[in-house]
Amino acid sequence: MTKKFVSHSPQRSRQNKKMYVVSVDMGYGHQRASYPLIANAEGGVINANQYKGISRWEEKSWNGGRKWYEIISRFKNSLIIGKLAFAIMDHYQKIEPFYPRRDLSKNSPQQKWFYKQVEKGLGKNLIEELNKDPLPYLTTFFAPAYSAEYNNYQGDIYCVVCDADVARAWASRDAQNSRIRYLAPNKRVRERLKLYGVKSKNIFITGFPLPKENIGGRNQKILKHDLKSRIYNLDPQGIYRKKYSELIEDYLCPIKEIKKNKHPLTITFAVGGAGAQREIGYTLLKKLTKRLKKNELILNLVAGSRNDVYLYFKNTLIECGLSRCRNINIIYHENKIEYFKIFNQALRVTDILWTKPSELTFYSGLGLPIIMSEPVGSQERYIRDWLLAIGAGIDSEDPEYVDEWLFDWLDSGWLAEAAMEGYLDAPKMGTYNIEDLVLRGRVSEIEDVHLL
Repeated sequence: MTKKFVSHSPQRSRQNKKMYVVSVDMGYGHQRASYPLIANAEGGVINANQYKGISRWEEKSWNGGRKWYEIISRFKNSLIIGKLAFAIMDHYQKIEPFYPRRDLSKNSPQQKWFYKQVEKGLGKNLIEELNKDPLPYLTTFFAPAYSAEYNNYQGDIYCVVCDADVARAWASRDAQNSRIRYLAPNKRVRERLKLYGVKSKNIFITGFPLPKENIGGRNQKILKHDLKSRIYNLDPQGIYRKKYSELIEDYLCPIKEIKKNKHPLTITFAVGGAGAQREIGYTLLKKLTKRLKKNELILNLVAGSRNDVYLYFKNTLIECGLSRCRNINIIYHENKIEYFKIFNQALRVTDILWTKPSELTFYSGLGLPIIMSEPVGSQERYIRDWLLAIGAGIDSEDPEYVDEWLFDWLDSGWLAEAAMEGYLDAPKMGTYNIEDLVLRGRVSEIEDVHLL
């Protein structure tokens, strides 16, 4: 039988209406990035650590690393040994300072470990199966990209970068000669990948893939509608609207269209994939009880797909005497895809997103101001810096006094300003840009964003 070869050029992709979308079930970031692309994913999103035909050794290799990461992240502040273990893990996947610009192409320990797994067979069965019909291959994690290239995948290989700055492991071992194409969320990632040896021609600044149900097409109909509805709750005294009326009218809508919302101020607090920082949710319930009972506030507690976090929040409601309060919602579904759907729906009526610096910071592009809790690790510190630089995120003050500082911020119009800054400066059309490139061979890069 004649072996079927497929061109690795962009022209091949223009003929495809489908692609393989490969993610990993590790936290939420990589799967959250793949979710908006599911409509064009042949056979749905494939998890590289759970796919049909995965070997027992391979599955064990993936699951071991994930479990240890979750345990260490959750207990990093509770025990001395936990802090030490987290410090070692953080060093293992650290990001070197960007300046001075220099050659950073030397392979990292994290990268070497994953390549050893690939050489042992990580992902080999998956690539052999997909090579039977080599559609464009897009992954939201670097290890499946390694595997595709190492095992001679016959189609184009794309890697969606999920962070605002990235460690050396995101680029392949021989980055200079790799054919992996990187879809970067911002210009800083492009410049970082170049320091790692990736050729400029293999880097495209697309933006992070945000859910289409929160954007509403290339005219951003839904996004603009939701932001317009959000501004009043974030600027109850009208200070921001008065000071920046021309900017609002130039980029969003006439000031007269911003009216009092039908729902009270709504905060969505999201816990990370490892379940870390759930205690902040407990503090918010305690400190905002009076406002919740008076219908001055709605609080969404995001448990994601973790049943332990769901039970924690549920028990906390009982402890605080709020189990019957209609202004509190726990967002949870055991299936991550279903969780993403529920979460994205809740964002449409969310005024403030409170979370640690993670992939969710890219959701500032939807016009959502981000209140940031403490970063977990050096990678999240870099994400925090990016969000602060564009003005869309604000560091949380002590949650014990949230009933004071949060409403001072609202009265000043500061959170309305953060919402508009995110809308103006954070990329938001990543999903559409990625589809253009991978499926149609059309390059739709972002030009109007900063180096950061």
